[in-house]
Amino acid sequence: MKPLLVLIAAFLISLVGLEVFSGEWNYRLAGNIAMACMLLFTAIGHFAFTKGMTMMLPDIVPFKKELVYLTGVIEVAAAIGLLVNPLREMTAILLIVFFVLLLPANIHAALKNVDYQKGTYDGQGLTYLWFRVPLQLFFISWIVYFCLYYR
Repeated sequence: MKPLLVLIAAFLISLVGLEVFSGEWNYRLAGNIAMACMLLFTAIGHFAFTKGMTMMLPDIVPFKKELVYLTGVIEVAAAIGLLVNPLREMTAILLIVFFVLLLPANIHAALKNVDYQKGTYDGQGLTYLWFRVPLQLFFISWIVYFCLYYR
């Protein structure tokens, strides 16, 4: 829920700020700034809640801690890539793949009742997926629209 709030708030603030300072409503740039802000916000979680995020991964996955850090770094790089015009489209495509690849970890975490912020197994469970799966699809749709489609 928090990433969604960050995304929407950053979009509205960016949209109004761009209009005030440039005199035009630049929806595409505001959409990209908003996604970049959300990615930076979620990247912080990879470093602040590392233990809980490692619990989201199946036992078969090696180097869990390193993988959590790596995905945090990927999110920071993607945030930058969305704001650099020559990199935007490639970043968007890779980010869509990244979001699709993250979904199994979220499903596994829900099956195991992981609360990644507390680092415990008393999370919301499968009910979390009723929000998370549509949210992931919303994030992917946002990227398609603002990074690939909207000109």
